[in-house]
Amino acid sequence: MPSAALLDQPQEQLSLDRVASGEDAALSELLVSVRRHLHRHPEVGMQEQATSRFLRETLESYGLEVHGPVAETGLWVDIGGGDRSANGRPPRVGYRADIDALPIQDAKSVSYHSRTDGVAHLCGHDAHAAVAVGVALLLHARREQLPGGGARVFFQPNEESVPSGAPLMIDAGVLDGIDTVYAVHVDPTLETGRYGLKAGPVTASSDRFDITVHGRGSGHSARPHESVDTVWIASQVMQALYQLAGRITDARHAAVLTLCRMEGGQAHNVIPPTASFGGTLRTVKDDDRTVLREKMLRVAEETAALYGGTAELEIATGAPPVVNDATAVAAARHVIEERFGPDAVYDIPKTSMGAEDFAYYLREVPGALVRVGTQSGPETSHPLHDARFDLDESALAPTARLMADLLEAQLRDT
Repeated sequence: MPSAALLDQPQEQLSLDRVASGEDAALSELLVSVRRHLHRHPEVGMQEQATSRFLRETLESYGLEVHGPVAETGLWVDIGGGDRSANGRPPRVGYRADIDALPIQDAKSVSYHSRTDGVAHLCGHDAHAAVAVGVALLLHARREQLPGGGARVFFQPNEESVPSGAPLMIDAGVLDGIDTVYAVHVDPTLETGRYGLKAGPVTASSDRFDITVHGRGSGHSARPHESVDTVWIASQVMQALYQLAGRITDARHAAVLTLCRMEGGQAHNVIPPTASFGGTLRTVKDDDRTVLREKMLRVAEETAALYGGTAELEIATGAPPVVNDATAVAAARHVIEERFGPDAVYDIPKTSMGAEDFAYYLREVPGALVRVGTQSGPETSHPLHDARFDLDESALAPTARLMADLLEAQLRDT
């Protein structure tokens, strides 16, 4: 176990046998302590040095060999893999956790609130990392019995930003030899003890964009006809963009274009030489993503040109849609029902328009993102990214056991 200084309080070393026993009490004690340490000390994407160091020391204290850093602060551990499959290589299953926090002030009044001003774990990545530690330790305790190959548990930086950390991890080889990959995401809309599953698209793509309109220079508000009114042109472009989804794309395919920021001049009587705005574009279908991006550029350029100005579109390409593999989802369903009963499965009815960069891994190998219910009352029902977001920590240990069982089952079935 890491030092008391890292955990902020004295903590008895829990043996691997106790952590891996059939009872969740010891495992829960460990994972709650890991989660709360990370919650107290959040770090934003690509700056997770202390987070990475803490996770390394935790895993190494239980005898695991930690590889990395890769992608700046990413880590991984390999467990098992002694047996070989018929094709001559050890089949592997992968499990991914993200470790970055958000640049938002924590508004909770709890003992483990963020101690870093303006940064907080408000999307559950601290819980994801804690669960992954549990998965790694449980599999490590079973390493001699793991069939057919081994598992890789990896910790990824910078899920929240664009460009995100998943492509960097893939470039570093974290998926090499992996046949199937899983991840979880906490869900404050789902009660604790239930797990959300959906085959096919479960999240949308997400691209950030900025459009800047340029005029010939500043102008007088009394005589807009003598200048290029950049604010007015920007407003025309914005109105046109709002009307694109469902008009140039199939209305049966979810697509959302949302404008979230605007910037122009400072004086009330001066038309500014530039005006800009930006937002996000989210789609479920890749074809719609391409069509909408192309049309956004034409609308901006041609509307500005019509009124004597110019316009530039900058797009930061974010994650593609998360598309769950049906076979991987079926495997998860079987293990959930076997461990917790059929009522523990929640069949997600609709694709979320949020985004998750786990999508990049699923473009390389089949797998699934599983939703984990973490809501047990008002304090744990605040939405993701809310300044008051928190979760029911009793979900951590059962989820770690579930995902360890799922990875082991995948190895047996390969």
